[in-house]
Amino acid sequence: MTTSSSSAAEKNIKIESLKKIVILFVLFLVLFIIFYLRNHENNEYIIKTLELNGSITEGDSLFKTNCVGCHGITARGLVGPDLHSITARLNDKEIIKQVTGGLTPPMPSFEIEPQNMANLLKYLHTLE
Repeated sequence: MTTSSSSAAEKNIKIESLKKIVILFVLFLVLFIIFYLRNHENNEYIIKTLELNGSITEGDSLFKTNCVGCHGITARGLVGPDLHSITARLNDKEIIKQVTGGLTPPMPSFEIEPQNMANLLKYLHTLE
């Protein structure tokens, strides 16, 4: 009788282990799908933005409306860093991700139309 009860206990342990493995697999799959969809959506935005021609004038206006509070009127930095030569330090994709994702606190994330982002990039390229 001890053999059948230990056999039943072993089966229960195996079933519980299998349940844990299935749960972990499903969790991993869900996280992967979320990451993929989010990254895919971001990549489409970046591609669309980089295909557009920006306007320095519109980018300057956008900067003065949204960015001077942290980066200063001359983009030399206040709370946020000096943005002169930012395009030498970061490529356009990295700048887009920074602006739209607010990757370095206290910078907020901005929802910005691709054309406006292209305008801002064009302006940032003028800062030396």
